[in-house]
Amino acid sequence: MGLFDGLLGNASEVNKEELQEELQPILAPNEQIVMAYKVIRDMFIFTNKRLMLIDKQGMTGKKVSYLSVPYKAITYFEVESAGRFDMDAELKIHISGQPEPLVKELKRGTDLVGLQQALATYVLQ
Repeated sequence: MGLFDGLLGNASEVNKEELQEELQPILAPNEQIVMAYKVIRDMFIFTNKRLMLIDKQGMTGKKVSYLSVPYKAITYFEVESAGRFDMDAELKIHISGQPEPLVKELKRGTDLVGLQQALATYVLQ
């Protein structure tokens, strides 16, 4: 079901310890990954310092775009849980200076409480 969820645009959690080691060269000193989600090849990563969006492009995925959003730029966020007939949850992050929110679909069973706690911890500091 994981591939099917990915094809539908739903995100699944990623092992943060493995990702921490992989991304260590681009992380700031003392920056730790708190949570990470993957949609097919793309990821959005919550660290203790910023939100990172990694977009792998093209057929081979060799071209990669890294977007970093400092938590202070996030004006507010919304998490919508999955319903009885709605199979996925949704995360909306409103970024200062951007007219539209960043929207990510999350598969049923995603740790929404942990996700909200991570955002609240770093956005509300």
